[in-house]
Amino acid sequence: MDITPHRLKAKRLPLLRKPHQEIDDAAWSSIALPTQRGVVRRVRAIRRGLFALVWTLLCLPVQSVLILFPGPAKMAFSQVYWRTLGGLIGLHVRVIGVVSPPGADGRPVVFVSNHSSWLDILVLGARLPAHFIAKEEVARWPIIGTIARLGRTVYVRRSRASTGRERDDMGVRLSAGDNLILFPEGTTSDGSRVLPFRSAFLSVAELKVTPSRQTAIVQPVSVVYDRLAGLPIGRASRPLFAWYGDMDIGSHFWRLAQHKGMRATVLLHQPIDPANYASRKALSQAVWAIVADGAATLRQNRPAQPIAGAVTGPTPAASPAFV
Repeated sequence: MDITPHRLKAKRLPLLRKPHQEIDDAAWSSIALPTQRGVVRRVRAIRRGLFALVWTLLCLPVQSVLILFPGPAKMAFSQVYWRTLGGLIGLHVRVIGVVSPPGADGRPVVFVSNHSSWLDILVLGARLPAHFIAKEEVARWPIIGTIARLGRTVYVRRSRASTGRERDDMGVRLSAGDNLILFPEGTTSDGSRVLPFRSAFLSVAELKVTPSRQTAIVQPVSVVYDRLAGLPIGRASRPLFAWYGDMDIGSHFWRLAQHKGMRATVLLHQPIDPANYASRKALSQAVWAIVADGAATLRQNRPAQPIAGAVTGPTPAASPAFV
């Protein structure tokens, strides 16, 4: 019996063959496919970016006119703008729960949400009839600053010296019947957790904004980006949506816009009455617990239901949620 070991022959890959040797169609397909996918993804990102820019440029003059007149038209158009912009960049939104309208006694609503990305502006701006509270630096951002001003964003500074003036500004807006959207983490997270809420941000919930000296209603909101290519995402893929640290918005958009099947889920919890809590810190911790628990449930892809906080009196009838 011949037990001499046989030498194994090297398997030649198509790329290693000599120029005169032919490569069959299947081999070429395996080589060209990754390159073709990369080109398609880049074209998709460019197309989405151009559509978003054109849509924004068309809407700016319209909103500039609407903001000069009283009535709900400017808010309705703002929601149309954000909803369409989200669709143009390929982001789908699922809403669980109902949006709390102002109370029967005219109490406005402060929506309190976690914050992990600039995408939160698109997602919540299209679904909530409210104006954003943003840091002052946003006003200086190109294009985005203009959009924020036309959306009647309330700006806040980081310094303590301006706290009283900003509280007064927010009180005036709430007393006029405007709803506000607040991100009390004070910054964006990596999307894998909800950072502790800063109780100073909840000072807006202590303002007496109705003729009967009542505060605004607070509705906690949890936002999680939970689908990519139509499939549930895990911790490894979550940073694709998150925008934090020293990331610039241009490169983040470029990476994000190349993907398909993206989805955000908004979980609207039951509204609560700040009067039920002994202090601003207690209110902040209670709202954080509701938002964090809802976000954790969504990240784990478990069935989610709105969480109820402590409410004084009957809960106002809520308007239907829309997807």
